[in-house]
Amino acid sequence: MKKTGSIILWVILGCFAASIAWVSLTKFISVAYTPFMLKRSIEYKMDGKDYEFRKDWVSINKISKNMPLAVVASEDNLFMQHHGFDWKSIEMARKHNAKGKKIHGGSTISQQTAKNVFTFGSRTYIRKSIEAYFTILIELIWGKERIMEVYLNVVELGNNIYGVEAASKHYFKHSAASLNRREAAIFAAVLPSPRKYRVVDSGPYVTLRTSQIMRLMECIGPLKFE
Repeated sequence: MKKTGSIILWVILGCFAASIAWVSLTKFISVAYTPFMLKRSIEYKMDGKDYEFRKDWVSINKISKNMPLAVVASEDNLFMQHHGFDWKSIEMARKHNAKGKKIHGGSTISQQTAKNVFTFGSRTYIRKSIEAYFTILIELIWGKERIMEVYLNVVELGNNIYGVEAASKHYFKHSAASLNRREAAIFAAVLPSPRKYRVVDSGPYVTLRTSQIMRLMECIGPLKFE
């Protein structure tokens, strides 16, 4: 029994050390592929669909400043202030969902980045626990600018399209560095359901949401990373 306990302890410590090493490594190298992307590719293959992977990593200084501002305005307006979790939004989402209405999320950009990079994105309490753990790690090790950089490079923006550089080239025929305020706001508007909403020839919801995000962008002003 004592030996078994020692083995379990060493396994836990090993996993802890490996997770810190993983996060530390991805602070400096581009995230080429994620568990979430693997999950999507398997889903496509199981459905008998062609899977054409589109993703181009670029540094944050090669992404228009409109893009981080748009996702903060749309997804997480306290991104620069919180330490990974917006507890007020989480509590509001919990109360809303408890009423049995359409599920609302309270995830921050940090949580979404942790989910996209370190989990398969399944809706389970285990995944949420792993996501929370990695959210703490990336806040401590990466910092806000790196979190934003990774988020904008791995986020899903359409079928088989990941990151704003690949999405910009696909939809707008130019690089992410040239995204104007409206284009950035459109991307932010479709983020909750990128395989449901259209970037080009958008429906009424995306059109209205884009206008709302652009107004919020004006209120927030430019982001200043340290």
